[in-house]
Amino acid sequence: MEMLHLRYFVAVAEELNFSAAARKLHMAASPLSQRIKDLEHELGQQLFDRSTHHVTLTDAGTALLPLARDVLEQVGAIPWKLAEATRPQRRTVFLGMPAGVHPDLRDRVNALAGRVRETYELKRWPGTTADLVQGVHEGKLALALARLPVTDPALEQLPVMSERLGAVVPAELFAGRDSVSLAELTDFPYVAPPGEIVPAYFDQLDHQLSELGVKKRIRLTNTGYGGTSEIISSGEAFSISMLDEKSPMHGYRLDNVIVLPFTDFRPQLDTGLLWRRDRTDGDLRELVDAAKAIFAEPLTS
Repeated sequence: MEMLHLRYFVAVAEELNFSAAARKLHMAASPLSQRIKDLEHELGQQLFDRSTHHVTLTDAGTALLPLARDVLEQVGAIPWKLAEATRPQRRTVFLGMPAGVHPDLRDRVNALAGRVRETYELKRWPGTTADLVQGVHEGKLALALARLPVTDPALEQLPVMSERLGAVVPAELFAGRDSVSLAELTDFPYVAPPGEIVPAYFDQLDHQLSELGVKKRIRLTNTGYGGTSEIISSGEAFSISMLDEKSPMHGYRLDNVIVLPFTDFRPQLDTGLLWRRDRTDGDLRELVDAAKAIFAEPLTS
């Protein structure tokens, strides 16, 4: 039995969907299914009941899940436990930063770096939320700011900011407007940045929009946030992004694109500060305590 087998099993057990678990693991569903079968063969136990539409854990699978999680967390803890045993007096640690972090939140990151500078040199590390969550889980990152929701049970999270979202629309079609209703946008396609760069919240948002009557979609691939603005500027679609003018996400906006608040819809993007639960009483105790104090009152915009 290899560690990868346990990692694959936990991913499927948490998603209860082979396709979703494969996406999470950045692999195809077919080899993932084969690896699970290999694990079942080695253990002599069926771990999942599979049907066309549903995947559920068997009794054996339910019993294995906490054991597998514990093994993975113990192995994941080896790097930072070893680093703790051999660390110098002042350590370099990394804090993950997703795209578009609000400047008020950056100020708190700077305040944290200043407070712990005698013990830690706090450096920033960029990435998508999925990569940052994985980095914290594996012990490569001490902390991370991440777009919520995050469901990793090994991580503790502290909500630190809620940002109201607005409609990103063609300026010419909505000239002179200071708001827009979602009902006015039902004939426009909704365009979101590529799935590999947006947080999971936007999947929930996409579902909400569909339920509220926005059925048309434009799916982009191999482009960034600027690609979304290009589509909107042509008058063909709308999107959703941070409403606050101070948000760095407005840097991707073209001159003929505006962001308006909704009158009948109130989406918001929440950001949390994450760290591994099992490190709060270990090598990160002072850092986490300082972070809890500095980020105690969540920000809003």
